[in-house]
Amino acid sequence: MKLIPSFTVDHTRIVPGIFTSRTDTLAGQTITTYDVRVTRPNIEPGIDPASMHTLEHLIATYLRNDPDWKEEIIYWGPMGCLTGFYLIMKGDREPRDVYDLVLRAFRSVEKAEEIPGASPENCGNYLLHNLGMAKWYAAKFADYLTENAGRPEIFEYPGAPRPVTDDGRQFFDS
Repeated sequence: MKLIPSFTVDHTRIVPGIFTSRTDTLAGQTITTYDVRVTRPNIEPGIDPASMHTLEHLIATYLRNDPDWKEEIIYWGPMGCLTGFYLIMKGDREPRDVYDLVLRAFRSVEKAEEIPGASPENCGNYLLHNLGMAKWYAAKFADYLTENAGRPEIFEYPGAPRPVTDDGRQFFDS
């Protein structure tokens, strides 16, 4: 079975940042999935589920209302490993091209006084939120992006080479 692209990234070497996870063509439209990695996998703890959920609500709302980008946004949602988010957009842009948008989105969390859609009518788990910690994670990540904007490793995935046998079979983690 072919390994999916997000599992070919060396998670022991990836740092927080904005990466192109994959680019696809769907009905003639180019779609890009970005890996917005907030914490360092297997080094830093993942984001607690309540804060992750709050960040999802706040940033999805921000992105879908941004006057310059809202028509390009398809999806914003959490990674199962709780170390970041997936941003899916129309078009094929480099991670550096969406840097300002992502930075503004995380900075917008600092000003939030309420969580959009956090009611039983609008959310499937409306009690699972933590605005205070979401603000902390957002500020930490936004500061990190600002301080490291000139470092290429926050925009380029480290690869995870897989050994290949002489007859072309590839080894996979079990």
